Amino acid sequence: MSKTWYPVISYENCTECLACFNKCKNGVFTLKNSCPVVVNPEGCVQGCHGCGNLCPVGAIEYVGDDTGWVPPGKKNAESESSCCEAGKINCCEG
Repeated sequence: MSKTWYPVISYENCTECLACFNKCKNGVFTLKNSCPVVVNPEGCVQGCHGCGNLCPVGAIEYVGDDTGWVPPGKKNAESESSCCEAGKINCCEG
């Protein structure tokens, strides 16, 4: 478990689908008025992107994440550009 890695929810984007809450078995989230809230950040497993990978709108990012991971539903212009420059097929379609 980690003190330097944990999810942060963008409530501007969150649709309250509860995918994150249902995925995490480490007690990181609780529900407040049917909205997921991070209450136990130390319960998050270092490097885990499980809840973020399930979020359909990319509303979850991680404190301490320097992996270059981009939440689903979000585009990263830098990674897309370098991907295109490398000539990878289908990386720039979207």
